[in-house]
Amino acid sequence: MNRQELINQIKIKKNFLSVGLDPDIDKIPKFLLETEDDPIYTFNTRIIDATAPYCVAFKPNTAFYEAYGLSGVASLEKTLKYIKTNYPNHFLIADAKRGDIGNTSAMYAKAFFRRLNADALTIAPYMGSDSVKPFLQFEEKWAIILGLTSNEGSQDFQQLKVNGKELYLTVIETCAKWGSKDNMMFVIGATKANMLDDIRKIIPEHFLLVPGVGAQGGSLAEVCKHGLIKDIGLIVNSSRGIIFASNGKDFAEKAGEEAKKIALEMSQYI
Repeated sequence: MNRQELINQIKIKKNFLSVGLDPDIDKIPKFLLETEDDPIYTFNTRIIDATAPYCVAFKPNTAFYEAYGLSGVASLEKTLKYIKTNYPNHFLIADAKRGDIGNTSAMYAKAFFRRLNADALTIAPYMGSDSVKPFLQFEEKWAIILGLTSNEGSQDFQQLKVNGKELYLTVIETCAKWGSKDNMMFVIGATKANMLDDIRKIIPEHFLLVPGVGAQGGSLAEVCKHGLIKDIGLIVNSSRGIIFASNGKDFAEKAGEEAKKIALEMSQYI
């Protein structure tokens, strides 16, 4: 999916919501564990069907699949294929936070962009240009660079001042030179919305993937106030607040209701 196609989907659906598919065996409805051969996949497909009308993207976090070994990875592959087959107009983000020396990054890129057919992959840029550039070689695929994250530990490195400038600003400014607004996005945590003004001075047209709204305490209103641009430029993700809205037999219905609430709030800003 290219930039204009993504913008079109946002305008058609009047929202910029991403639903995070982070299944946890301890939290998904128990009846699925008792009745399904692949409860993670069944949980995902029902969440996907219920929320698809109210979002433009899905974002599975690969850790929530890798934790269960080969069966978890199989559930992930099946989930991605289900989305691509049934909802081809939804933007598909693999949240894997990869980043390694060049030839290893190239193999990660092949795994997620070719084998799994994701539209985008989250990237840790700590190792520098040769760890990021291999992900930019695929047409109409996106590298989503970790810029400024929501977690408390982000202050340990990301917010350190180097030569009088916060490190995360240097990372964003440098990485932006390797790609373009057409193949690179940045992760900016919703709890750091007040820092978006400085970020937008550096990347005024790039899309931002914004996790942390909802369960992590981020404010959608503040994110939009400081981050929204003419072409929208935001994909705001919610995971736990949507997919675990209920652990009963109505879990999918409740997830759809929560997604709809957020989508309606987003429509006010478009």
